[in-house]
Amino acid sequence: MAEQPKQKTINEKELETLASWQENEIFEKSVATPAGESPRGQFSFYDGPPFATGMPHHGTLMAGTVKDVIPRYQTMKGNSVRRVWGWDCHGLPIENLIEKKLGLQSKKDIEAYGIDKFNKDAFDSVLQYEAEWKKVVPRLGRFVDMEHPYKTMDATYTESIWWAWKELMQKGLAYEGHKMMHICPRCETPLAQSEVGLEYHDVTDLSVTAKFELVDEPGTYVLAWTTTPWTLPGNTALAVNKAITYVKVKSVAEEQAQYFILAKSKVEEYFKDSTSVEVIEEFTGGSLIGKSYKPVFSYFKNTEIENKENIWKIWHADFITEDAGTGIAHEAPAFGAEDMELAKANNIPVIKHVKMDGTFIDAVTDFAGMKVKVKDDTQSADIEIIKYLAHNGTLFEKHKIIHSYPLCWRCKTPLLNYATSSWFVDVPKMKEKLLSENQNIGWTPEHIRDGRFGKWLEGAREWAVSRTRYWGAPLPVWKNADGSELKVIGSLKELAHNRLPKNTYYVMRHGQAQSNVQGIIEVGDDVTNTLTDEGKAHIEEQSQALREHHVDMIVASPVLRSMQTAEIVSRVLGGVPVVCDDRLRENNVGVFNGKTIDEYLASEGKTEFLRMKHRPEGGETHEEIQNRMMAAFMDCEKEHVGKTILFISHGGPLRMLISGAALKTEEEILADEMEEHTQMYLKNGEFQKLDEVYLVPRDETGAVNLHRPYIDDVTFVDSKGETMKRIPDVFDCWFESGSMPFASLHYPFENKDIFDKNYPADFIAESMDQTRGWFYSLINLGVGLFDKAPYKHVICNGLINGADGQKISKSLGNYTDPLLLVEKFGADAFRYYMMSSPVIKGESVNFKDTELEDVYKKLIMRLENVLSLYEMNKPGSVSRSAASEDVLDTWIISRVHEVVKAATDGYELYKLDEAVRPVDQFVDDLSVWYVRRARSRLKGDEGEDVRNRTYQTLSYVLHTFARTIAPVMPFIAERIYTTVVGEKESVHLESWPAVDVIDGDVIVRMKTAREVVSSALMKRTESKIAVRQPLANLTVTEDLPESYLSIIQEEVNVKAITVGLELSLDTTITEDLRIEGDIRNLMRAVQDKRKEMNLSPKDVISLTLQTPYDLGDVSELSRVCNIQTISRSDIAQETEVALSQGSASFTITL
Repeated sequence: MAEQPKQKTINEKELETLASWQENEIFEKSVATPAGESPRGQFSFYDGPPFATGMPHHGTLMAGTVKDVIPRYQTMKGNSVRRVWGWDCHGLPIENLIEKKLGLQSKKDIEAYGIDKFNKDAFDSVLQYEAEWKKVVPRLGRFVDMEHPYKTMDATYTESIWWAWKELMQKGLAYEGHKMMHICPRCETPLAQSEVGLEYHDVTDLSVTAKFELVDEPGTYVLAWTTTPWTLPGNTALAVNKAITYVKVKSVAEEQAQYFILAKSKVEEYFKDSTSVEVIEEFTGGSLIGKSYKPVFSYFKNTEIENKENIWKIWHADFITEDAGTGIAHEAPAFGAEDMELAKANNIPVIKHVKMDGTFIDAVTDFAGMKVKVKDDTQSADIEIIKYLAHNGTLFEKHKIIHSYPLCWRCKTPLLNYATSSWFVDVPKMKEKLLSENQNIGWTPEHIRDGRFGKWLEGAREWAVSRTRYWGAPLPVWKNADGSELKVIGSLKELAHNRLPKNTYYVMRHGQAQSNVQGIIEVGDDVTNTLTDEGKAHIEEQSQALREHHVDMIVASPVLRSMQTAEIVSRVLGGVPVVCDDRLRENNVGVFNGKTIDEYLASEGKTEFLRMKHRPEGGETHEEIQNRMMAAFMDCEKEHVGKTILFISHGGPLRMLISGAALKTEEEILADEMEEHTQMYLKNGEFQKLDEVYLVPRDETGAVNLHRPYIDDVTFVDSKGETMKRIPDVFDCWFESGSMPFASLHYPFENKDIFDKNYPADFIAESMDQTRGWFYSLINLGVGLFDKAPYKHVICNGLINGADGQKISKSLGNYTDPLLLVEKFGADAFRYYMMSSPVIKGESVNFKDTELEDVYKKLIMRLENVLSLYEMNKPGSVSRSAASEDVLDTWIISRVHEVVKAATDGYELYKLDEAVRPVDQFVDDLSVWYVRRARSRLKGDEGEDVRNRTYQTLSYVLHTFARTIAPVMPFIAERIYTTVVGEKESVHLESWPAVDVIDGDVIVRMKTAREVVSSALMKRTESKIAVRQPLANLTVTEDLPESYLSIIQEEVNVKAITVGLELSLDTTITEDLRIEGDIRNLMRAVQDKRKEMNLSPKDVISLTLQTPYDLGDVSELSRVCNIQTISRSDIAQETEVALSQGSASFTITL
């Protein structure tokens, strides 16, 4: 008995494939040599940066799969597709996490804790889940460079943002304004209009009608309505509509008669008992305009306020209607957009009685320090206001209302309408261009263009991009004390302009050492690696040349060859003091220590080794080297003034010091390395002055750090000689992520060629909620800076909910960890399930594990079974051919070409569901129909020639199919491709299959044949006759060619087929038919037993058979079940099988 190997799980198979991709750098090769050859073209893709503050979930993996499928397809079309991961590092989501971690409740708490420490905590925490993402994303099969991600917190990224901001300012597209905005009182910062719409909840609030007594008519009260009682202390006006009819009514229900004014149409609503009021007078709203009234709160009666002559009067406003309230509105201009417009138009005073943190100011003595809106409690302040009104006799009525209210999308605190200063991008000024550009964008689904996104652009307001927070890219704007002068910085060099170093600096490379002669890299551990005699003599000579520069001190690397150099220089210069600084040590090259320079360069690349983030195994990056060198430099700047300082170190570290001080880009460093005479890499014993030094903010590591508080220490001087300080604002993280097309490349400071080739993007993708987020910020900045939209095609997927229809939530427990699902069902099933679902059309869907399991069973398991059968009977070598004349072969070849055409059309139109859905039916056709029907041919039962031709067809079909499904199901595609021995190293280095001949007649006829089979089998079921039982005749209505009728005959298991007027099945079972059916039953039982015994199809058996009657010729049983001998017995055997009359039994022996 053959030992059957243990079957690998789907997880094990996919992990093996993933390891192979990574080991053989398949992704990298697909970028460099798409379709296995030099790129035919460039396909540009932008990858929006996710927050790294949480684990990836179904939604992010959904969008990530979309971002993977299209680039994979384009790669197979021969296009190079640059795919670089990014991290969104700034913003309130991270700040909120740090506040929670540290127990900080407000901005005051943060500032007391220290902005520097707070931002350091944010920096240390922002990528806490990076390792998990780097595990999950590749496990889902995504090809993307996660080892060299762009990060929005990097100084290079911020510098590009500064450039963009200055460009917008110079174009008149950015400005500071004082406007009504929604603010989060907890975060103490305004939100952009696009953010406000992200989090609306139904809340229960209190509506109040207050009594405002007219000054010239004591006892007469104007009834004004508001849904925000907390704004009443800031009331400065009442508004009516001059066209509305109002009445003055007398209330007879009171002990003392009172008079009330309200809209005539509202009397019955507010005075439900009509006998309790009497209409005294009727007039239009124009009669009320200009009247003065007494405020219900008197906190500001004696306060000096601008335009106080216009306070507490009645004004006309077009926005007043009779739809709700009394037809009269209370106006608090600091807390309502329409109120503010009314105030501006009529010079009505503005009282800001609530602070940015959402608390009443001290002047509001009865409520000072109380929060006006609290998370999970929107009524507490309003209740206190109502109590005050009731106590003072100014409350007319109150009632509860339920309305949709905006919350902060970060911390869920109720937002406030608030008049505040902010910096804006003037989107309305670009509106026509934005709308025009949008018309040229291909949206999937198509209705987004003129619907959700187009409508948003039509109503687009100014985009508030500044936040009064801490962890973010700082706005590069400096002001003098009175705000009369403004300075905008667009680059680091501009920031450093006129900021001269306090000292004079020289750099010197150590003299020639033994390792230099040998061409060996030695990081400093070898005590025998001393200066050569030639090296010492050269340093003596160079030291003489240094005399004229009057060096005051030497800072040297602790490595022996550097210290020996420093000692010689010090002696020659008359005993100049030497300071040993470990930060000036040699490059740590890790495993290459002690190896030759040629070995190092051969392994790491002649220029790649010099990239700033490149890390040799066990070593440090050039970025880290530059930081430590600059940290040593900056310490000298802090500790000394007017000195001449000589740094003695090694070639590599000094190159980083020279480039760091001069703010050289990576591009410039690499270009210098390619020069015959490099300016930054010194020869042994060579020295030079640091002429180009730009002093910019750096942290304790030496890295350029433009975050607060470092940037806040930079000041300028205005035209009057007064100090200009940076405004405290930082950029909204949406401005940062929208800058990704250029800032991720540090454009325009470097990588201009890459930017030009990739702008605009051919394709981007995110979920539906990004129409007011990333898509919006991208197009605003793209049009504002480059006068064109930054993307050509967008796939906008819907939202994925839990199985219960609610938003996916860990607290609700309404979803399964994606990794657990992938371990159980595989990434391919996960990917196909999402790409074929309505979510790809922008619809919301409920993710159901059971539906994912169905995909796994119907697609993956069936394909695995096909591969197993292929391997089981495969000849020694198999060629591929589509030239078979067999109708079944012709049909499956046409079917796979149909799938190729559907996939091609779908991908070209960015309709992924249409590209992938035909795969499901094809797998059914391949597995359930073609392979099952061709099984005997594949096993060689019909001869070797037939077997070879069938394998040629199946190999061709599988090879074509593997390439077709590679974008969406990359793992199983690779296994299929490997099984049929594809020519390339990987299916993902293959070219996209061409659409070949599709024989429509064959497809239609085979479909008809299958429908006939299905109907005939239904009749068998109705008659309770098993398919293994042969029948005499089937009458069909379709006059099909003989080859199709033969298939029907075999499938239905009938002896003959005739053509008639209606489908009918002869169910009469003769004795011969009955015995033939018994043999079929016995055949199935023997095969089942073989499987139970783990026998392979090639294992030959002997059969001992006991039957209740003679079964006649059993040669077919012997052939099918690979039986060498059949022995008859009258004694019951081991395994029993039911026959049409009684039962038989058998025993298998080897």
